[in-house]
Amino acid sequence: MHKPKILLGCDFSDRFKLLLSTHYTIVGPIEIPLSGELLSIPVDAKALITKGGLAINQAVIDGCPSLELVAFFGTGYEGIDLARVSERNLIVTHSPGANASSVADFAMGLIIASTRQILKADRFVRQRRWVDSGVVNMAAVPGLRGTRLGIFGLGAVGEKVASRATAFDMEVGYHGRKRKEGAPYHFFPTLEELADWADVLVVAARADGNNRHIIDRNIIRRIGSSGHIINIARGSLLDPVALVEALEKGELAGAALDVFENEPHLPDSLLEAPNLILSPHLAYATVDARNAQEDMVLSNLEAHFHGLPVANRVPLASG
Repeated sequence: MHKPKILLGCDFSDRFKLLLSTHYTIVGPIEIPLSGELLSIPVDAKALITKGGLAINQAVIDGCPSLELVAFFGTGYEGIDLARVSERNLIVTHSPGANASSVADFAMGLIIASTRQILKADRFVRQRRWVDSGVVNMAAVPGLRGTRLGIFGLGAVGEKVASRATAFDMEVGYHGRKRKEGAPYHFFPTLEELADWADVLVVAARADGNNRHIIDRNIIRRIGSSGHIINIARGSLLDPVALVEALEKGELAGAALDVFENEPHLPDSLLEAPNLILSPHLAYATVDARNAQEDMVLSNLEAHFHGLPVANRVPLASG
């Protein structure tokens, strides 16, 4: 029986590739040389499985005239021109909500690590600076109880961060495109108002062409010198130059980033910034979340190649 050819835009787990190989011919993952130019790609591929934000996504789509479906592993699908893929009548899917619990867990970990200075405490002990003086050797910091947590983007991840934060007795507010019906949290009509109110700002909004660097100098200044920023959404939402400047000047108490522009290539300024926690885009990376996302992709592929409507379809721009 003929197996449709599936192109992998990046590498995936052995489990996923084994399940795919049962019904499809797998090609890839695509290798990108240092020049950044694509090598030859299979122009007869029927579907592309990729991740949001990869710089090669649109070039691969343009280079594969036989594509019928682009399946994004994960919630994000930025990095492609929705109007162009709409003109080709391509189906685009993603995996919304499958990793929300894992990302929310990690966000809370970053909130605690940044506000309670856990990495600084680890270094303090390792440097043998802890003395048996009977008092706290590091300065006391505010706890989470009563802290105002501002969430930019109360989607699947944002809602789960909010529910976890309430268990820590934090006060929760949010900003989004509109007030969320039934959400028991403070709604702020503008991001500026949320930043003025919040002690900790969690960035959980979807990235698009209209909100690049929306967390800019103005927003960072409004959070203030005792505030913290946590980004578990997309790196493009935050201006890294403004963030580093604020941290170096003491205009922000701390920050924690799991996502970056042009990752995995980080500027030295981020690597050297004080009171900044960095992690390699792994908030989603639990086995349960990975398997759930893989199963969503598999379900969409199966539906498409059996002539059935696909779930989790991304709405495309109209011509």
